[in-house]
Amino acid sequence: MRKGLCFIVSCLVIGLIFTPCAWSKAKTIKIGINAPMTGDIPKVGEGSKFAAEMWLEDIKAAGGLEVGGKKYPVEVVIEDNESKAESAVKVNTKMITEDEVLFIVGPQSSKQAIPAGEVANNYKTPMISPWSTNPDTTKDRPFVFRGCFLDPFQGPVLANFIKEEFGFTKAAVLYDVASDYPKGLAEFFKEAWEKNNGPGSVVAFESFTTKDADFSSQLTKIIKSGAEVLFTPQYYNEVALIVQQAHELGWNKPIVGSDSWGSAETVELCGKDCYGLFFSTHYAAAGAKGATKAFIDRYNKAHGYVPDDVAALTWDALGLVQTAIQSCGKLTGKIEKDRQCVRDAMAQIKEYNGITGKMTFTEDGDPIKCAVIVKISDKGEYEFYKSVCP
Repeated sequence: MRKGLCFIVSCLVIGLIFTPCAWSKAKTIKIGINAPMTGDIPKVGEGSKFAAEMWLEDIKAAGGLEVGGKKYPVEVVIEDNESKAESAVKVNTKMITEDEVLFIVGPQSSKQAIPAGEVANNYKTPMISPWSTNPDTTKDRPFVFRGCFLDPFQGPVLANFIKEEFGFTKAAVLYDVASDYPKGLAEFFKEAWEKNNGPGSVVAFESFTTKDADFSSQLTKIIKSGAEVLFTPQYYNEVALIVQQAHELGWNKPIVGSDSWGSAETVELCGKDCYGLFFSTHYAAAGAKGATKAFIDRYNKAHGYVPDDVAALTWDALGLVQTAIQSCGKLTGKIEKDRQCVRDAMAQIKEYNGITGKMTFTEDGDPIKCAVIVKISDKGEYEFYKSVCP
């Protein structure tokens, strides 16, 4: 009797294993979003979240993500890194070890992306930072990619633009010494500027620390230095304070920024003080066409404001992730093997046409793509001024 019962149970188990139903059951593809939903730059997190939700809407409308002839349901796991490096590390660790995400998008800013990238690489989990321009994010990390240009490119772009546009020879820089992104970009700008204009032509190189709100001491030194232009690679929450305080102290010369100025909050907080100023970025919303305009219109209709470069870059990053997963050919259900496959497929992407431009990845996980110089119009819009390519 027992032998007969064991035989029947064994047959049932084997039958369940080999039934088409068991094999065809779709495994959910999980994509992690590591973003600053709170902290110093919550608007950056908001744009990331909204872009991810739009992307997921399209995947669901298509009945899932098709890989190797099969459609898989997709889940987006959004976690708040609180704009802190230590939180970004915890988020990546959780998403990799507990949520078993296939790919991570984010963190956005370099301060969080650099340490989080180390975690992703150590766990051999592919990660793409849409917005981190610091070289250390991807350096010696084969599993880490980015969706934007690098600061060694952006620094010279800005230095050359100022020289060509205004003919100035003396510049000042004001930056946050405690944050990877502004510190790195300030140094790359200084190097490029002094290469063009000679040693000592950066006549003031002033710094402050994160959370500082009074820049009067640094700005007074800058005004007294004889600088003809001020470069400040800061985030939107600091740009308004710096520009307004500079004007209050009597500064009436150009102030130029970097891609961290791209948030809609920059003009919201800065107002007319920022009209007429230039900054480098990844795309220009005003006058956009084609797929870029379609994205902007859809986002604006859903959320009531024009998406910033972070949202656009996140959209492109997710498009790249989708391309890599589909190019992988098939998913085995073994997370380590599938992560490796998708990582290898990402590294092979050529000529991807995103809404922030065309890109091809280098061996280091960095895209070759152009920068855009934007002018803030008298209506507070980000107008395309010129494009600068590698």
